[in-house]
Amino acid sequence: MNAPTQEESAQSMPAIAVRQVLKTFVGKHEVKALEAVDLSVAPREFVSILGPSGCGKSTLLRIVAGLTPYEGGEVRVQERLVKGPGPEIGVVFQSSNMLPWLTVAQNMSLGAQLRGLPSEAMRHKLAALTETLGLKGFENHHPHQLSGGMRQRAAIGQILALDPQILLMDEPFGALDALTRDRLNVELLRIWQELRQTVLLVTHSIAEAVFLSDRVVVMSGRPGRVVKEISIDLPRPRRPEEIKSHPRYGEYIAELSRLMGVFNDEH
Repeated sequence: MNAPTQEESAQSMPAIAVRQVLKTFVGKHEVKALEAVDLSVAPREFVSILGPSGCGKSTLLRIVAGLTPYEGGEVRVQERLVKGPGPEIGVVFQSSNMLPWLTVAQNMSLGAQLRGLPSEAMRHKLAALTETLGLKGFENHHPHQLSGGMRQRAAIGQILALDPQILLMDEPFGALDALTRDRLNVELLRIWQELRQTVLLVTHSIAEAVFLSDRVVVMSGRPGRVVKEISIDLPRPRRPEEIKSHPRYGEYIAELSRLMGVFNDEH
């Protein structure tokens, strides 16, 4: 039997591995945010985290990003022990970090400039990214000239310009209206299907999690811990009109709604 190739070995290792992670915030009142959290995300997998408000979803995401320290357990990203931010990770938050005095193109290339990446290569990358993100023709616009959805796409572009292998997203569309959010979910899925990064998404929307994900992780109330993982066996590429009429789509929504306490079998 032949030994696995380097690529096959890399694919068999989790892109993100969280083992028995503990996190307590100490202040006037001690708050135990996370308790013995286990989570594994495979390379190129799209995983969403659901859970009640205050359960530690965002804290877990920030721990994986290397932005928040933790007291117990272990977090590894591509086998690297996480002790701080790494270049392989990009983080998208709910509010964009675009600088209002810079254009879309300038905002999207800012991180690359700070890292000293070649400007000629960045020009080619920006041209491709603005096309992918549906921002072609808006490169010289300033943030206040864009809709909320376009600003958030540009914020995603800021991160994608740095070529992260892992994308962490914390309610990136949570502040948008329902129609814009649905449209951006379709855009996000199209971008992911084209670029195929590993994605870990925090969301409060059950429908969003089912539509986007390969797997949905459900967390308990504080202190947060993983109580269930649901594999989403729906065909890809996913189109809203096809997926939302698929019989399994409604079953996943119902199962996750029960786990989230939206309703139970007694009512």
